[in-house]
Amino acid sequence: MQRAFLLIATAIIEAGIGLLLLVLPSAPIAMLLGIGSAAPETLLVGRVAGAALLALGIACWPVQGDRKGQAQLGLLIGILIYDVTAAGLLTYAGLALGMTGIALWPAVALHTALAVWCALCLRGAMTAQRAANPNDVDRRT
Repeated sequence: MQRAFLLIATAIIEAGIGLLLLVLPSAPIAMLLGIGSAAPETLLVGRVAGAALLALGIACWPVQGDRKGQAQLGLLIGILIYDVTAAGLLTYAGLALGMTGIALWPAVALHTALAVWCALCLRGAMTAQRAANPNDVDRRT
């Protein structure tokens, strides 16, 4: 499942949303959660989240060609955790808190799809790693 394409897509999407949150946090907050006027504290936390997303997007770009490296494997695990958590939190916001904007459910679908794609890439990477090192001893025994 083309890890390089996943990393490129993640880099573009997350860096773009991160920049938008840094520059104009009220727009994505309104689109996701339907909040017209966010408190200054909310905007600050949105900007911090934007910085984190920008960093995640930038981190994805250089490791896309590192097919056998542990850096790519670690980044894929981090992306999987992020996408599963983001999909879960946004679903909770919509269903339990009634916070729904026009982009909420598309964002849930996007994060869910990216999480599935990432899980498939990780599965392939771990299978390839086991095949490349069949004589490695399992250190958990």
